[in-house]
Amino acid sequence: MTKADLVVKIAEKANLTKANAERALNAFLETVEGTLVSEGKLTLTGFGTFAVEERKARVGRNPRTGSELKIPATKVVKFRPGKILKEAVK
Repeated sequence: MTKADLVVKIAEKANLTKANAERALNAFLETVEGTLVSEGKLTLTGFGTFAVEERKARVGRNPRTGSELKIPATKVVKFRPGKILKEAVK
C-alpha cells in the first residue's frame, strides 16, 4: 500500500475529502517524527511502540572486495507491535 492508497482509505473510513485525509495523515506523520526526535519513544496503545535506539559501531565487509570497513554508530527507529495488532495479524 502506498501513501496515496492510505489517503484514499482514510478518506473513505473517516468520511473526509482526499485533501483533508492527506492533511490529517501528514499531520500525524509529522507529529510522530517530531515526537521521536524530541522524546525518542511513541506508544500507540494497542497498536505498537516506535522507539529510537542506538545501533553500535561495527565492522562490516565490502561484498565485492572482501575488505573490512568500519560502520559507524547510528540511531535507528524500531517498531514493536502491540497486542491488538499482533492478534489482528494472526
